[in-house]
Amino acid sequence: MVKNVIIIGSGPAGYTAALYCARADLQPLLFEGNQPGGQLTITTDVENYPGFPDGIMGPELMDKFRSQSKRFGTEILSQHVDEVDFSKSPFKVVSGGTEYLAKSIIISTGASAKLLGLDVEKKLMGYGVSACATCDAFFYKDKKVFVVGGGDSAMEEATFLTKFASSVTIIHRRDVFRASKIMQDKVFNNEKIDVMWNSSVVDMIGEPDKKGLESIVVENTVSNERTTIDCDGLFLGIGHTPNSSIFESKLDLDKTGYIITKPESTETSIPGVFAAGDIMDSIYRQAITAAGSGCMAALDCEKYLENLH
Repeated sequence: MVKNVIIIGSGPAGYTAALYCARADLQPLLFEGNQPGGQLTITTDVENYPGFPDGIMGPELMDKFRSQSKRFGTEILSQHVDEVDFSKSPFKVVSGGTEYLAKSIIISTGASAKLLGLDVEKKLMGYGVSACATCDAFFYKDKKVFVVGGGDSAMEEATFLTKFASSVTIIHRRDVFRASKIMQDKVFNNEKIDVMWNSSVVDMIGEPDKKGLESIVVENTVSNERTTIDCDGLFLGIGHTPNSSIFESKLDLDKTGYIITKPESTETSIPGVFAAGDIMDSIYRQAITAAGSGCMAALDCEKYLENLH
């Protein structure tokens, strides 16, 4: 049986696309992927999503999104998509060895924050460790925070954090930044920002169910000397990786792997295939903008299906 629309990926974009498609009676099928609910499921307090004046936990917010999309008839499979074929219509999606066909596709696989690769890192995510200053800086008023990285992402995170934190220290493994000159100038001209050159974070100390992150272990990349430093918050400013590997050679991607959409549209390089959320947005990366683009993708998809008849 050929579905009207298959949505690949969950999170705010996928669930919102499903909600709008379901209410348009398109009977969408949604594949949740390996991390149902996306990055918000590793976030604790969400205080910047409208409609929740007291804040809401990330996983709870995603549960509400999911329930609302199901209420209108979305079929949800807690499975990962392994392969796609967009070369002809109906489009083909393969999951767990089973083929699914659809007249249209909405991709909302998101982007994952690049991590340092430490065992304790994921455990402390949301408990003193963050990959989003815009989301979490408010929680670090008058606190001592550190940012890891040397590119534009790290400079942006550090500069934004100075509005709240008492001190911000950038930890960089080399002795020069690779960030653009304008971003570097912002950092060097900000009295609140210090830099630890030739340094890398090799361990984090703390427990999620106690105080969260308490200190970090920093190693000098030249002398290999290690120092333990008290730390209220650690922000990872080493970028994001779009979850687009299965779409390589199937769709037009930019040089960093984000799906390219047409101007003022969510349509990709293939008519009938749409993209929403962080998989096509390397700039804003917020729950509310992802939800908004999920709505746009559903409306674009609905119009596309109407024109097929």
